[in-house]
Amino acid sequence: MTIYQAAGNVCTVSALNTKKHQTTNSVESEVIYLPGTDCVIKPQASLSAFTSYRVGGAADWYVAPRNLEALQASLIYAKERDLKVTTLGAGSNLLVSDRGISGLVIATRHLRFSHFDPDTGQLTVAAGESIPSLAWAAAELGWQGLEWAVGIPGTAGGAVVMNAGAHNSCIADMLVSAQVLSPDGTLETITPEQLGYSYRTSLLQGGESPSLGDATRTQKRYQRIVTQATLQLAPGADPAQVVAITKQHKKHRLSTQPYNFPSCGSVFRNPKPYSAGWLIEQTGLKGYQIGGAQVALLHANFIVNRGGAKASDIFCLIRHIQHQVQERWSIRLEPEVKMLGEFQGAC
Repeated sequence: MTIYQAAGNVCTVSALNTKKHQTTNSVESEVIYLPGTDCVIKPQASLSAFTSYRVGGAADWYVAPRNLEALQASLIYAKERDLKVTTLGAGSNLLVSDRGISGLVIATRHLRFSHFDPDTGQLTVAAGESIPSLAWAAAELGWQGLEWAVGIPGTAGGAVVMNAGAHNSCIADMLVSAQVLSPDGTLETITPEQLGYSYRTSLLQGGESPSLGDATRTQKRYQRIVTQATLQLAPGADPAQVVAITKQHKKHRLSTQPYNFPSCGSVFRNPKPYSAGWLIEQTGLKGYQIGGAQVALLHANFIVNRGGAKASDIFCLIRHIQHQVQERWSIRLEPEVKMLGEFQGAC
């Protein structure tokens, strides 16, 4: 199923238009226009506005394609210039370094499409669709299965990559398949089994892993970009009842988690049988602050930007929490938040 329709001709890197742009370092750089699309590759683009923490430096290059063809052209551009590619969804589970990110940052937030198929009970969505919006849309149709996701501030693509979850449910439980795009521009449909899902992680996250197609080869996990996903839901319920349950989940999130300051959601994975928040609270770290970053008073597994925080403040607070919990409980807390960029010497 093809969900993106090209706007004009498929863009090709060989026909790039360029325009000189003065950067903050007074070095001339090129704004890249991908012809046949409304896609522009921008130099030295600040990323702080694109993360829920509202911190972070600039991307060397930034692009936000609105269709599959523009996304493919962006990858070709990166490949021809040997640029590292970083994918950015809603930026809700990320900490971007104050030094920014090298290479090309591709934002998928404008890749939008959703289709509810009543014959199969399946929901097919593009990577940039908002998870909370999908939860409400499903509830209003009387489709069960996404009630738990109403408080997760991310996109469908990000949810597939990190196996987002809450209330004892997660994406892995309902994912039928995902469409992913390789650096060479080819599309592949993969199953949950091929993604190696575990608690809040998958083979699509950073690092080296067996190839999704051949266990005898290795390749970098980040090289595949999720373009769409198909989820199995359960239609036919009373919409009023599903909406009511969804509202309860939303109310619970608002009453137990801080939403009055910027945050990334849960910072650490829960080290079973404990919860990370309980360990941090029992260590006496609620309210502990470094610069503008503070361990939230409402929920200790949240770090909030109280105003004027730098990425280094948040990073150093994460390291401090890890050290203190390790000293007290002999448990190493593993971050759930993904850190992008250079943090060496931050603390």
